[in-house]
Amino acid sequence: MRTVNRLEKVYHSAFRVDFDDQSKFVFFSDTHRGDDGLSDDFGRNKHIYNFALSYYYKKGFTYVEVGDGDELLERPKFEHIRNAHAITFNRLKKFYDDGRFYMLFGNHNIKFADQQKVKDTLYKVYDEYEGKYVDLFPGITVHEALLLVHSSTGQRIFVVHGHQGDLFNDQLAPLTHFGIRFFWRFMHLVGFRYAASPAKSRRKRHKVEKNYTKWNKDHGEIIICGHTHRPRFPRPEEGSYFNTGCCMHPRGITCIELDGGRLSLVAWRVHTKEDGMMYIRKTVLMGPSDIHDYDSGGDRGSDE
Repeated sequence: MRTVNRLEKVYHSAFRVDFDDQSKFVFFSDTHRGDDGLSDDFGRNKHIYNFALSYYYKKGFTYVEVGDGDELLERPKFEHIRNAHAITFNRLKKFYDDGRFYMLFGNHNIKFADQQKVKDTLYKVYDEYEGKYVDLFPGITVHEALLLVHSSTGQRIFVVHGHQGDLFNDQLAPLTHFGIRFFWRFMHLVGFRYAASPAKSRRKRHKVEKNYTKWNKDHGEIIICGHTHRPRFPRPEEGSYFNTGCCMHPRGITCIELDGGRLSLVAWRVHTKEDGMMYIRKTVLMGPSDIHDYDSGGDRGSDE
């Protein structure tokens, strides 16, 4: 019941984005960009991720970051993250400058729920190389959720990080955040993972998926989440709860594409040719599936 109530509230306040069958969106979640140190799980995949960003920019996609883009619980000073991954943020900035960038906050960058903190942190950043403050995402608003609405059919796609209703990462978030910042941050360096994360607990992960799948089936709308780090791409008869996966897996990154009215689950991984040369390849794991094969949710009405 807690999850249902939270999702209802977030759904009704979601930022609306219109789209059609010519629109292109790519949904990434849980990159957890850190300071490129030993505990930065993003570091192993940064080159794959940067390559994928260049691909999607050239192909005309709109980039949607579905929460937990930056690991602000373990590394609260964003400028350290930005300077550690300057190439990544330069590529993200190109999307933003073109009006093709949406950012959601998750439980690890929940500080961006405060617009004043967004202004202080993301509008400008101190560039160590240039020795001055430079524009990053001036004027950006970080949303809790998006509601993509098809301009012709009214079909909706609800995009939200997925921690909403998760006891330790929502209702008890301040306690969890204290533990991560002052205890698990250091344990992380020697290989431990904090127990509140659904990504590290099969029971918690499946509980989150079960709750969100129930909401999805009750409301009949496509929902795209992250949070669990577990990719999910259902068949139409299984509901329409999708999960992007994450960018922290030791064997590559995953994301979801919406292209031409069709959804695909995609992996980007390093491969090797016979001569030993390594290269990055995109692989479609599931799909493409037409969004119109999933429930439209049209009975909720545009006034909601």
